[in-house]
Amino acid sequence: MSKDSIEDRLAIRERIEAYSDAVFRRDATDWIANWSDEAVWRLPGLEVSGKPQILAAWTQAMDGFDLAGFFATPGMIEVDGATARARVYTQEVLVGRDGKVLRIVGVYDDRLDKTGGAWLFTERSYTVLHAQ
Repeated sequence: MSKDSIEDRLAIRERIEAYSDAVFRRDATDWIANWSDEAVWRLPGLEVSGKPQILAAWTQAMDGFDLAGFFATPGMIEVDGATARARVYTQEVLVGRDGKVLRIVGVYDDRLDKTGGAWLFTERSYTVLHAQ
C-alpha cells in the first residue's frame, strides 16, 4: 500500500487548496504554479499537455465568467514515495458574462509528483457528475 507521511498528505491538501484559491481569485500565476512543467489536464472533450497550453486553456475558459467559485474536497490521497494519487470532489458556481449561473458537481482523478520538495499536479482528469 502507500508509504505516506502526514507531512506529505498535508502538503497535497495544501496544493488542492492553493488551486481552489487561485480559481476564486482568478490568479493565473498562482493557478499555473500548481502544475508540473509536463502536466496533462483532461476535461470532458479536451486534453491539454504542458504548462503553457494548460494556462492558455484555463485563461480562455475563465474569460467566459464574471465569477468562478470552486470548492474542492479531497476524497482520497495515496502517497507512494515521490508520487501520489488523489481524488478530489468539486462544486463549482459559474456566473457567465450573460448573468446565467451554472452549478457543477465533479471529480478530479489526480496524479502528483514531489519535485524539489513540492507536490505538483502531473495529471488532472475531470469528470462532471452533475450540472444544472
